[in-house]
Amino acid sequence: MENPKSLDYLEFNPIQSPSASIICLHGLGASGHDSANMARAVALSTGFRFVFPHAPVRPISLNGGVKMPAWYDIHGLTFGSPEDEMGIREAAHSLFELIEKEVGRGIPAHRIVLAGFSQGGAMALYTALRFPRALAGILALSTYLPLHHFLEKEASEANRSTPIFMAHGDEDNIVAPALGEFSYNCLKKLAYPVQFNRYPIGHSVCPQEIMDITQWLQQRLQK
Repeated sequence: MENPKSLDYLEFNPIQSPSASIICLHGLGASGHDSANMARAVALSTGFRFVFPHAPVRPISLNGGVKMPAWYDIHGLTFGSPEDEMGIREAAHSLFELIEKEVGRGIPAHRIVLAGFSQGGAMALYTALRFPRALAGILALSTYLPLHHFLEKEASEANRSTPIFMAHGDEDNIVAPALGEFSYNCLKKLAYPVQFNRYPIGHSVCPQEIMDITQWLQQRLQK
């Protein structure tokens, strides 16, 4: 595999020296700026660094080949849709590099949370569960577990006990709640410590979800 491309990103830093880092991955067609807007309320109430990488621009089969920011190509979002295995794996290698960069900046791996929304949440799950050092947690919002049939064979033992917070809107018409629940059950079957929260919303986040995420982060990252 070729060397991963370094990702451009923006970040929020607390006034004091950060005690942890949250890497937030945006969804299809969005950018790090969108994740930053979504996470601003959480970021302002914590002492953590928030990092918002931008996915590269690529053609998306589901959208007729139109180019847009994406972590990997998407052919469909239903059970049995073909998956872009090569694109997912390449994106994960770029994210491995970004996590290692945070470690190099003085944040231990066990103080780093990988988070994402929609396609970004899929990448958060895929990447974190294969990362060779234990992370603090995984946030996966309105999403699914990609390449789930490979996980048991490829999983990192270091992240077998890493807490996973999944959340999904009951009215999501982009990533079906059933796909999120199927992913949750896959993780439960493999004995991961995962929780699955549902909210009365569509493909978005809501104030109660933000409150729950903030509380979960503070519990995971208490010093």
